[in-house]
Amino acid sequence: MRKMKRIFTFILILIGFVPILTGLVWLDREVLSAPERGTASLSSNWLNQDDYKDSEIVIFAVGDIVLDRGVEYMIDKKGGGNYRFPFLKIAEDLEEPDVLFGNLEGPISDQGEKVGSIYSFRMEPEAIEGLKYAGFDFLSLANNHAFDYQRIALEDTMDNLGEAGIDYVGAGFDKGEAFSVKVRKVNNTKIGFLAYTNLGAAGWQAGEERTGLAWIDWADIDWVKDTIRDAKEEVDVLFVSLHAGWEYSPEPNVFQQEFSKACIEAGADMVLGHHPHVIQEVEEYEGGWIAYSLGNFIFDQGFSEETMKGLLLEIIVANGRIVEVNPKEFKLSEYFQPYFP
Repeated sequence: MRKMKRIFTFILILIGFVPILTGLVWLDREVLSAPERGTASLSSNWLNQDDYKDSEIVIFAVGDIVLDRGVEYMIDKKGGGNYRFPFLKIAEDLEEPDVLFGNLEGPISDQGEKVGSIYSFRMEPEAIEGLKYAGFDFLSLANNHAFDYQRIALEDTMDNLGEAGIDYVGAGFDKGEAFSVKVRKVNNTKIGFLAYTNLGAAGWQAGEERTGLAWIDWADIDWVKDTIRDAKEEVDVLFVSLHAGWEYSPEPNVFQQEFSKACIEAGADMVLGHHPHVIQEVEEYEGGWIAYSLGNFIFDQGFSEETMKGLLLEIIVANGRIVEVNPKEFKLSEYFQPYFP
């Protein structure tokens, strides 16, 4: 009888232990199958949304911004001179993200003399109010229009943005600043931005004691990768902005592809591209993401359908990594105001 009781007790213990073993096997399978970094497809993720929605960070990235020339004309004619006008149709959408990034295509200043081509930009100091209204946190200055009105206008732009509480990247009063990562901490997650351009002149590159840009070329890729590795040690999620490519081309050129992939291989989580003024592909590469061109955000290029639309990237970050990337296409109105149809 006692033997029967021992057998019965052993069976009960075994029955209770099986689910525990099963659970451990399932847990191990989940850990082994979880990707190391950002996830698979443009609109999917490996985490259940309920697992991270309370701690997620939303980042928006957009393309080229000009508040001069035809855009300024519409601001004066249709917006009563109010620089909030270009952003009115999309303002509610821009309230969503924790971080908003874009490329500022030219200086915001009333200083300097035009030294660029006929396609030179210089935005009035009041344009800052529009950017603040839109909620921009980071703006890249690393582009081929930064020196349109001499070095003094670039320096004035950096001062103006700093006073407005908007971080600029890809430019600086010396090389150390131009090539350094700018960081913001959101929900205990450090988000970092670097920015580069390979357009314009090599003399625009910032020097040890000279204002300039994070200008790079093929020969600079290896040490840029070292910069990215160092920057990644300071942040949880690292974005790299690249101003490169051929204008109006729907496909990225070789430099865009090689440089962007090198950035991801060095540890960047995402590369954000601009300059072509049209949308190019967004792809996943070795656990990171590359958006080769986000197209125009606010620009006066009404001569084609392709230049009158752009991408707003919605990037979801949770647990220190990108878990979701959603490209959202918008259009520009006849007054150069971005809006979702």
